[in-house]
Amino acid sequence: MTGDLTPELAATIAEAFNRRDRENMQPTIDFFEDLLTKHPGNPYVLYEVGGAYDTDGQEEKALPYYEQALPRLTGDTRRRCLLQYGSTLRILERFDESLEVFKAASKEFPESDSLRVFKSLTLHDAGRPSKALATLLLLIADRLDTPELKRYEAAIRGNADHLANLEP
Repeated sequence: MTGDLTPELAATIAEAFNRRDRENMQPTIDFFEDLLTKHPGNPYVLYEVGGAYDTDGQEEKALPYYEQALPRLTGDTRRRCLLQYGSTLRILERFDESLEVFKAASKEFPESDSLRVFKSLTLHDAGRPSKALATLLLLIADRLDTPELKRYEAAIRGNADHLANLEP
């Protein structure tokens, strides 16, 4: 069992990912399941198997692959896996777990805009729309650097703070 992402394995994964058909994921699932037999326990392949099931709408099947992969993933692949894992938990209506994943992931990857967006989706689905909107307002204030938005940055941040405090 190896956790290495060799250049050859990375190229194989990238090629399969680029060939996938989101409307017919079974060939991609089959490809990554077969790749996993050739690289048993490899966290990068486990992540891709989980992602293929997830994209196919088989979230319950995706979870254990993400859970096995996460402890040994690093860098951007780990960030993507955390995002997909948290999103999958959201889809399965496991909102508290999803929020915990996003909270931890955001501490690990504080510059990740996508984690903040998907956290807001979880907040919304968990019945916390004010906190969801506050999260997005802060993302806008932090990332959109236009003269028009900068003029109102304090107001945007103030509204975000107000909204965030409306709900527990």
